[in-house]
Amino acid sequence: MNETIKLAHRSPDMTAGEFEHYFTLKAAQQVKAFHHTLPEYIPTPLVDLAGLAKVLGVKGFYVKDESYRFGLNAFKALGGVYCLARYISAKLGSESQALPYDELVSHKTGTITFVTATDGNHGRGIAWAARQLGHKARVFMPKGTVSERLANIQALGAEASITDMYYDDTVRFAAKFARDNGGVLVQDTAWEGCGSIPVWIMQGYLTMALEAAEQLGSVKPTHIFLQAGVGSMAGALAAFFADYYAAAKPVITIIEPNNADCFYRTARANDGKLHAVTGSLRTIMAGLACGEPCSIAWELLRRCAENFVSMPDYVAAEGMRILGSPLGNDQRIISGESGASSAGFVCELMRNNSLDYIREELGIDPDSHVLCFSTEGDTDKENYCRIVWDGLYQSC
Repeated sequence: MNETIKLAHRSPDMTAGEFEHYFTLKAAQQVKAFHHTLPEYIPTPLVDLAGLAKVLGVKGFYVKDESYRFGLNAFKALGGVYCLARYISAKLGSESQALPYDELVSHKTGTITFVTATDGNHGRGIAWAARQLGHKARVFMPKGTVSERLANIQALGAEASITDMYYDDTVRFAAKFARDNGGVLVQDTAWEGCGSIPVWIMQGYLTMALEAAEQLGSVKPTHIFLQAGVGSMAGALAAFFADYYAAAKPVITIIEPNNADCFYRTARANDGKLHAVTGSLRTIMAGLACGEPCSIAWELLRRCAENFVSMPDYVAAEGMRILGSPLGNDQRIISGESGASSAGFVCELMRNNSLDYIREELGIDPDSHVLCFSTEGDTDKENYCRIVWDGLYQSC
């Protein structure tokens, strides 16, 4: 495949959708109220990169740094623990909301085994959530997964292993394992008979979005950039910000790797169908190496996002180095390959004159306020150092 930056621009489809009411401000407040009951909950920082904004020629550049979340170096546990809490709460008779943490751990429901497939961060979040709530986790990882990510999950008490399959086939394997062994599949890709589980995971990410909006205060972002794997985080946050800012909704752009750009392909085709990417999905952005888009996420993104970008790995690597090398009084952000993808794209967009046409399409100018989410820290420390120190990287 030709490694280059590509843009699919489309007008949001404003026909009525099925899922938007799950991702409103009211829903986010309920989710955040649950997370607040967790002993380890604290908001993650929103970093104002004023020095970088000046160099890039925009009014403001803000990055939500999720490397601090629950001590897990990534945001994913927000969705995992909220989903598990909703599932357990339903068994205890609370169908409409998650019970507080203290109530969940004080009731006896029997030990539940939660099963999932993961590139790393999601599985670590499920393992942590299961341990916090007194249950078990069984985690399957696709071939090419680095040993550090496997070890991080095992250290949380989960049974975890690396398969000989790519990501989407690993998801199917995990689903079969759950069916055959009486486990509960916890995946943010929608599947037949999935019920509420993908929605609960996606709702869990709303805490991150609400924190960011509250931290911005009177500053209204004009442009938000969200990276997408299966699209659950991107879809949830896009829908939330569309509701939160209403008539002042920011321009929303979705970022994907060239070799795993299922939402870009779906937006470009614009034929009412989901378009998957098959094969190895080779990219350094392991957390975004997903070939099959979540149908719920697309239903949200087709209504709330204007732009879909497919980009080469070097752009994410550039983002890692720039965030790790702050200008002036800017705060350093340690951001991994997937985490730095959106900020890396903005930096490349504003510094590369050959991308003028994309800047014009997105409407970024000196009055713009940009918001990005660094969704992970250095979850693969060896590769992080190789990229940031030596400028070397190798796709998974």
